[in-house]
Amino acid sequence: METARVRQMWHLLEPLHSVLYYAPEAFDEAGALGYGTADRWPSYFAWRAAALGPVGPVRVASAFYGFSPEKVARHVPAAWEVATPADVLAARLRAVDRSYRTLLGAEVLEGPALAEAAGLARRAAGSAGLEGRPLAAAHAELPWPEAPHLVLWQAATILREHRGDGHIAALIAAGLDPAESLVSFAAVGAAAAHVFETRGWSADAWNAARERLRARGLVDATGLATDAGRALRAEVERRTDELAAGPWDALGAEDTARLADLLGGPWLTIVGSGLLPGENTLGIGKS
Repeated sequence: METARVRQMWHLLEPLHSVLYYAPEAFDEAGALGYGTADRWPSYFAWRAAALGPVGPVRVASAFYGFSPEKVARHVPAAWEVATPADVLAARLRAVDRSYRTLLGAEVLEGPALAEAAGLARRAAGSAGLEGRPLAAAHAELPWPEAPHLVLWQAATILREHRGDGHIAALIAAGLDPAESLVSFAAVGAAAAHVFETRGWSADAWNAARERLRARGLVDATGLATDAGRALRAEVERRTDELAAGPWDALGAEDTARLADLLGGPWLTIVGSGLLPGENTLGIGKS
């Protein structure tokens, strides 16, 4: 599969997954479980890590990669003292169901186009290789819901975590540790530096990572990427796309193109709702 198509599918599916972290209905469900809702982080760590089971902060930091261990430790394992992973997973589907009903409406959710999209996305997700991909594997083990819109969300989740696991492998191969991965991405202008502050790295840790990159010739004295730094990040993104191509190769070019067409309407609605942030640490819209 051409890397441009692989990246397009990520860009189309990511907003469908990410409503979970921003929708009012999701905060409502999180609050009902007992999580704080003043910001999104208590529920974010619970929602995203629950498929792994009642794991501790070391495994979550390893799987999430870009977050500082200190930030992870503020939320895990405390998340499992509020609610069990099984309760979180059930509430997660309720949150997505309510959010999609608000955003997309019953006519779209019950229509043939969304059911077709759900079937195609499930086929792609079901063919994703899971070796060395802990978050994708954890979500692939979950039972499939019945409603097509929830099938679509779960497939989008497996596929985005499959890509994310592969992205971590590409970062490690490039010799970029968790802090360096963010500093190098900010250095190429993927997003403003303050956006990356959400990952919890202290100023000292950020500056130390920047100095390590400078010593390798990847950033200059001002923190901007050098030619070598831009080339390394381009190689990371290229390799990430290659490692994410398997599900789309299995689905085939024709059905992948059909899924892209079917996702266009829901994507426009969700992105156009203003619910999701305009800048993000994934670099979507800038890379």
